[in-house]
Amino acid sequence: MIKVAVIGATGYAGAELVRILCGHPNVRLSLLTSRQYAGKSFEDIYPSMRGLVGLTCQSYSTERVCKQADVIFLALPHKVSMGIVPDLIAAGKYIVDLSADFRYSDLSLYEEFYQLHIAKSLIDLAVYGLSEVNTEAISSSKLIGNPGCYPTSILLPLIPLLKEGLIEPGGIIADAKSGVSGAGRAATLTTHICQVVESFKAYKVTSHRHTSEMEENLSKAANNDVKLTFVPHLLPMSRGMESTIYTRPKAGISSDDIRSCLEDFYNKRHFIRILQNGDIPDTLNVRGTNFCDIGFHLDLQRGVLIILSVIDNLVKGAAGQAVQNMNLMLGFEESVGLMAMPFPI
Repeated sequence: MIKVAVIGATGYAGAELVRILCGHPNVRLSLLTSRQYAGKSFEDIYPSMRGLVGLTCQSYSTERVCKQADVIFLALPHKVSMGIVPDLIAAGKYIVDLSADFRYSDLSLYEEFYQLHIAKSLIDLAVYGLSEVNTEAISSSKLIGNPGCYPTSILLPLIPLLKEGLIEPGGIIADAKSGVSGAGRAATLTTHICQVVESFKAYKVTSHRHTSEMEENLSKAANNDVKLTFVPHLLPMSRGMESTIYTRPKAGISSDDIRSCLEDFYNKRHFIRILQNGDIPDTLNVRGTNFCDIGFHLDLQRGVLIILSVIDNLVKGAAGQAVQNMNLMLGFEESVGLMAMPFPI
């Protein structure tokens, strides 16, 4: 059994990691840490876990973590992980970091949108953990920068089309919507129920940090500079994410070309479901799962390819993809522990 620690286990992504890892047949949860809830039983913090998680949250200690875990998931705020990862790497541990600290290969981009990086020597070691795209590199890495939720929903459908040159690299627009859990567990006025219920609004228009993360990876796929117009919105629901993406197809491209590209690229990849012509992805159908459902409509009259992508922002957009990356790193079948059936309603 592989011993696993979740650092920052009481936030939404951390708790989702605990939920998924509890059902993983090849691992044993050995340590949970929490700054705020150190000394408290995890099941007291999340009563749904009564009788299932018999662990008490501990304060963070590098020595304790290294003694008690082989694989370490970091569900910490941006700018915190890079302070502790060097010691964990030096101890030979496998690390999946859910923050942005190791997502960028261009350090200047990270520092422009976050802060000065204090673990620069590890940037070349880290692999961007978009599981179905960077599978081979993930499988041979010990440090994964787990993608953001919005980037996961937008990059998965776009990267194959850009790689094959089926769409123009310019003029891409992503209009995306997320459930409130994407803002994290900490209470804020903007996520208060009185502010969210019966409300639908955009936020961080033209200034969301995920734009730079997406542009870096889209540019790599296109082998060309890609600029993305990205507008996120807040939905009055707890979890789920939908991205509607507007692109320009190259001349002569048909719906069959688009479908063949996506199906070939994700052939036999369990968690990517390409919908039939005309079907519209629905967040309800991926709730609680690691699936990404992708649909598209090619409007030849207007010269627009509209792509629709849905994920559960806490699973495929965070904890589920993190466990999928662990599976790849350790040589497990990538779907192990992630086969929760979707809710029918």
